[in-house]
Amino acid sequence: MATDLTEGRPFPVILKFSLPVIGGNLFQLFYTLADTIIVGQTIGENALAAVGATTVFVYFILCFIQGMTNGFSIILAKCIGAKDEEAARGNIVASFYISLVFSLVVTIITCVLARDVIRIMKVPAEIAEEAEIYLFVVLAGTGATVLYNLISNILRAMGDSRLPLVFLVLSSLLNIVLDIVFIVPFGMGVGGAALATVLSQLLSAILSIIAGMRKYKLLVLAKSDFINGRKYIVSNLRLGAVMGFQMSVMCIGQIVMQSCVNNLGTEAIAGYTAATKVDQLSVLVNNAFITAIAAYVAQNLGAGKIDRIRKGVWTSLALTEAVDVLMILIILLIMPFIVPAFVSSPSPAVFEYCRTFFFITLPFYPVLGLLCVYRTAVQSLGSTWAPFIACIVELVARCSASLILGMYIGYEGIVFSTPLAWLGAISVVIPVYAWMMNGEKTGKVRLMN
Repeated sequence: MATDLTEGRPFPVILKFSLPVIGGNLFQLFYTLADTIIVGQTIGENALAAVGATTVFVYFILCFIQGMTNGFSIILAKCIGAKDEEAARGNIVASFYISLVFSLVVTIITCVLARDVIRIMKVPAEIAEEAEIYLFVVLAGTGATVLYNLISNILRAMGDSRLPLVFLVLSSLLNIVLDIVFIVPFGMGVGGAALATVLSQLLSAILSIIAGMRKYKLLVLAKSDFINGRKYIVSNLRLGAVMGFQMSVMCIGQIVMQSCVNNLGTEAIAGYTAATKVDQLSVLVNNAFITAIAAYVAQNLGAGKIDRIRKGVWTSLALTEAVDVLMILIILLIMPFIVPAFVSSPSPAVFEYCRTFFFITLPFYPVLGLLCVYRTAVQSLGSTWAPFIACIVELVARCSASLILGMYIGYEGIVFSTPLAWLGAISVVIPVYAWMMNGEKTGKVRLMN
């Protein structure tokens, strides 16, 4: 039916699953960077700032989508681990129902409010029009983003991390071609870059669905499955909404940060944008291990293999921290080339804003690794309240530090709010994980599944 993550040594199982996800995330970053680089090099610094000034709001929507579909995949993975095919089909249908309604509602609301978002985020007047165009087009393609993340997480819950990678590579290459075509000969500007991303992601989702149905009988749904799926809507909605909210709460803090940076002017926005785009390299690699941990823990929880979960979490932590150290070294090596890659004629101030971002955040990458591993493990074990509290702590730390430190220290204070948020969140999730696993070991506390 699907790839079994409940058998075999944890290290090779997790590594084998993670590598294609890392590849997929890197290609996802690749075509996002392609948008930014092509915009900066062909249209100019203001266009780059326009894209950067709105990216964090787009990321806010994406975070909810990723969190929601990750919630669906945890429920599905538990069914697969328990070898319950009927429940697995029902949960797949329920996730499609919820995703369809969500896509329609969010697309309508966000497109109508696009101009208000630009105003609230204090985007400078000289780039406001281009920023609104980019934001509107990307938000109009919300359905494509939801569909891609949904099918990718369904396949990964089944233990298949390779199929989404194949079609993501194809869509990444298409995105670059469409970027150039829409921006250069067609002269569509930042709107063309946004449209290229939406169309490429939609193609990836459609091809993944077709190939998945051919490969897995579980995805070939009958009429009875659509009727049976209704009874799973509430459970999927409950976990999906909570995890989506948790992810989006984290992004609210980033919106506050972006708004503070926007107040510093176009040069600060351009430098911050170039830095955060490359910073996504580490974030996406960590997210690959998040995907692996979620599927691994959920399948083994469904199979009742608690000790195997404990070993898998330690393995995931070792892999994640090793990769985070590697990311630090890579970024230090490429740092002088980051700004020129995005802006054709950057000012010295843009370079300085970019460097400052990395000198503050890079030493804390291992903290991010800890947070990713333990928060995902706790979520996959069935706890929603602990990750939620961690998200609230992270939100409060990020927002208060951005506003207060930004007021007294400036740009450095705004950037330092991110490490403070990570430290606050791990102070919640690590003790909770230890408590849950120790309770299961001693029999005094029952896992919340």
